Amino acid sequence: MVQSASLTVLLATSIAGHCTRPLLAEVVSSYLSAQLHGNPSNLTPHFDNSTWLGYYENNIKLTVNSSILNTALPITHNRSLYDTTACATYTEVIVSSTTNPHVIGTQIRFANHKINKVDSIITKPGDWLFNITGYAHYTALENWSTIPESKRDNRTTIQAAADAYCDLFNNPNITVPWGTPCVRLEGGLYGDEGPNGSCAGYIPTGVPLTRRKYVIDETVGAVDVMMEFGKSRWPDTHEFRVEGGRLRGSDGRAGM
Repeated sequence: MVQSASLTVLLATSIAGHCTRPLLAEVVSSYLSAQLHGNPSNLTPHFDNSTWLGYYENNIKLTVNSSILNTALPITHNRSLYDTTACATYTEVIVSSTTNPHVIGTQIRFANHKINKVDSIITKPGDWLFNITGYAHYTALENWSTIPESKRDNRTTIQAAADAYCDLFNNPNITVPWGTPCVRLEGGLYGDEGPNGSCAGYIPTGVPLTRRKYVIDETVGAVDVMMEFGKSRWPDTHEFRVEGGRLRGSDGRAGM
């Protein structure tokens, strides 16, 4: 049993050790190129067919050839999280087109140093609170800068803060580590951006946020949580900024 346990640890360490930021960044670059040019073949060479779990848009499994990656979108903004522990990435894409605006959040997961799952939440005109002008404007004002290593929270603390926020939607007695200031961006609506801004207002009740999937990047104190929102199970993504164990920002979008 000791030998078996040791082997498991060694294998896990080996896999994690090969999941580097440069590797993840290279794949994200290929993903962005595929979306920009409407050419999935820029990304598919990174797929691991032996462990492939699928390509999803708004929780619906699709073939890559029927996905939004076949539509060239003029990307006007992108930002990514790199999770070297879970071997995963999250990328936010904003397309401020007047004719075909989109905001896309994509989690990419890896096995054997290659992609084995792609999960995208795609929002567009007609979706909940969608406002590309507002979202693009306020996103540019947010702080997602690198946190000095001595001041970074660990991944357990970052995920716990996000989970507390998500749990609050279904349990008003949950204690959330609110920070000040804290600003929420929901669709295209932005909260109080002043020095005393709070994220604690206008939280619904009786809304379960389930089937959560996380990408955590300690270097920027951030976690993206993809989940199902409410009893209607809307596909949803929320990204959180955590500093000193406290929530300082939240970006949320729900697809239809």
